[in-house]
Order: sequence, then C-alpha cells, then structure tokens
Amino acid sequence: MVAPTDDAPAVSDGAVVPADGGAADPLDRSVTRLGQRIRTLRHAHGLTLVQLADATGLSHSFLSQVERGHARLSMSSLFRVATTLGTTQQVLLAEATATTASASPVLRRTEEASASAGGGTVRALAAAGDRPFDPLEYTGTSQDLGEYWLHDEDEFAYVVEGRVLLDLDGTVDLLEPGDSVFYPSGTRHRWASADGGPYRLLAVKQRLVRAVD
Repeated sequence: MVAPTDDAPAVSDGAVVPADGGAADPLDRSVTRLGQRIRTLRHAHGLTLVQLADATGLSHSFLSQVERGHARLSMSSLFRVATTLGTTQQVLLAEATATTASASPVLRRTEEASASAGGGTVRALAAAGDRPFDPLEYTGTSQDLGEYWLHDEDEFAYVVEGRVLLDLDGTVDLLEPGDSVFYPSGTRHRWASADGGPYRLLAVKQRLVRAVD
C-alpha cells in the first residue's frame, strides 16, 4: 500500500486532479472504468457515497463525479479510496483495465487505466488478475519533488526516457535513461523531472494485497 508520509500535505478535493484541469472527459474510457470499479467495490462493502466521502476526506459530490467518469483521482486520493475499500491503488488500476489476464496476456494501450501523479500520469501496464507484482509507468515534466511516499512493498524503477531526480530518504541522485534503482519496503521516496523535460519511468512494485473479487 502506498501512502504519503506524515510530512505530506493533507489531501482535499484540491489535490484531486481532473483529467484536463477541469472536469474529466466522460469519453476517457480509463477514467470511466476506474470509476465503475470503485462504485462496484463500494457497493460490495455496503457503503453509501456519503460514507465513502466521510472515510476518505473527499466530498460526496466529487466522488460521484469520479464514479461517473467525469473526474480523475490523484494517486494520493486513490490511496484513501483504495484503503477504505480494502485494496491498493495499484490493484484498483489493474482491475480498471479493459481486459483480464485470464482473457488475454496482452494489454493494449487503449485498454489501460491511469491516474494523476505528481503533475503527471501513472498507468497500469498489466491486466487485472492475481500476480506477485504490479508494473506501472510514470510520465511527467514537473520539477517539484512533492511529498515523500512510503509503502510496505519492495519496488524497482527504471528510467526509460528523460532525466529524473530521485530522492531516497534525503539522498538525491540524478538518473539518466537506462539507470535503475531498487529500494526495499519502508524507504521514503519521491522523484521528479531533473530539468523540466518529459520523463518516462517504469516501476515494478511488489504486491502484498490480493485482487478483490
């Protein structure tokens, strides 16, 4: 499970990033699929929108937009929703893809699910299904390192494109294309573009929470 550390700012509706700076395009299929999956899990847990809003600190009206595919959650807000629903952001994203691993081992780009992260985007790169790890792709241009993240899973990251500034527990390194890093669970970490240019980073995260039926 990924969580912002205690020194991170509190999450509010303002921390939830719409798909286009306003309302998310209802034709964005990945946003729609994620919203539908959240609604399905909320119903399975017997929660109303008001109860989910109270548990996550997000507004009832905003969560309604999320479930209808009209707004995109940031990873920090998705963490709060996932925790309340007994899962993780990574599992939720995988479950929101348009296919399942049992149906096909191939996941097309048009079938992926995504969320906002640190001024950029994170995409699930594997179809829904039980597995020991979750591959994710992070892209962005922001030079703001933002808040630290801390989770119980081991993680490996590889820079595909761009120059990335990586901060592990206060130790900062510059990563170039082809560079990689592994850090164990419990390591505070954050990254950003080193020069304001676009970057693409592949992260492979250990999965400790099983997919929710």
